[in-house]
Amino acid sequence: MTEDVTGLLLRWSDGQEGARERLMRLVYGELKKIAARHLRGERADHTLQPTALVHEVYQKLIDQRRVRWQNRAPRNIR
Repeated sequence: MTEDVTGLLLRWSDGQEGARERLMRLVYGELKKIAARHLRGERADHTLQPTALVHEVYQKLIDQRRVRWQNRAPRNIR
């Protein structure tokens, strides 16, 4: 049974061990497809690759503190 993305985001936010890794396995391929689609619209001489873009977004995501996920949209808690 495939876990749902929103559920994994909530479990990750609650600090559940392993939720982040399961989430990334679930969405990584799709994120690379989305990145590739967006990068096709960039100028021909850009150097960013889809994998690098996904990894940059991932780094920004895991650096966030105290985020509560609702319907896959982050809401920062102050």
